[in-house]
Amino acid sequence: MAPPMSASAFLRALKAEGLTVVEVGDWRGHNRNHKGPWGPVHGVMIHHTVTKGSARTVDICRRGYSGLPGPLCHGVITKDGRVHLVGYGRANHAGLGDDDVLRAVISEKKTFPPDNEANTDGNRHFYGFECENLGDGKDPWPAAQLEAIEKAAAAVCRYHGWNEQSVIGHLEWQPGKVDPRGFTMTAMRKRIRDRLK
Repeated sequence: MAPPMSASAFLRALKAEGLTVVEVGDWRGHNRNHKGPWGPVHGVMIHHTVTKGSARTVDICRRGYSGLPGPLCHGVITKDGRVHLVGYGRANHAGLGDDDVLRAVISEKKTFPPDNEANTDGNRHFYGFECENLGDGKDPWPAAQLEAIEKAAAAVCRYHGWNEQSVIGHLEWQPGKVDPRGFTMTAMRKRIRDRLK
């Protein structure tokens, strides 16, 4: 069981991995901790935003929207490859997912079971990165953005001593989710594995 790293350690880890980081407002204290605990943490979850425009995307992920208050993640990865920190602590990004998948993440299994249940609080157990993309399978993923996703996930894994199997897509966690769409998590995990070597 791993306690979440401090906000300062998170920032240092991202920068040490070579990322350009933008600190948005009082991101360190912006969270949903009053709704429940954050931690122990077991992995990193990748999402797409279904939005267009970096400024709008960052604002939505920081503030949330009617029915789902922000922050909606810890970091927003925009198409230019920058990571915008919008919150730290419990965030509304993972929702309820499959306890069998969580066990597979914890044990870093090479394959994940099907996500056919929504019985476990993922907001408690995952770092979350929202990635600017329409999520229609047509909106491109620029090389700089894919590299930033790889680096951000690797930074968290490196800090905690996790391998690439601790990184999942929302679609692998919660039934009915499709994100991220436009690249495969298998390919992204290979990139993360290579980076961690």
